[in-house]
Amino acid sequence: MALIAIIDDDPDILDAGSIVLQSNGYTVITATNPKDGFNLVKANNPDLIILDVMMIEADDGFFLAQKFRREGFKTPILMYTSVSKTLGFQFGKSDIVPVDDFLEKPVTPEVLLEKVEKLLKEHTEVK
Repeated sequence: MALIAIIDDDPDILDAGSIVLQSNGYTVITATNPKDGFNLVKANNPDLIILDVMMIEADDGFFLAQKFRREGFKTPILMYTSVSKTLGFQFGKSDIVPVDDFLEKPVTPEVLLEKVEKLLKEHTEVK
């Protein structure tokens, strides 16, 4: 099954996401900050990255996604956000936010699995 990296500073989100994904056969690795997250992805080359927008700084997730792309990582990125609900922003794919899809917090297990399966399938078809 696929290896998924979750990068989020909220231990509850890490635990919940890990439980849902592992109970559905995925292997999950986690990090709680951008620096450790980058090193985790670099060392393990996961099949999917789930990345929070706001960690230590409000825009850490955006900068980390940009860094992954600058460094040549083609791994699909699913970005967790609560910004759009809080501030009314709408996000879409762009060079500024180079991610493959967004997931609004809080998220149900069904929606998380649906997004994960969709991105993994799309990425496999592109290879």
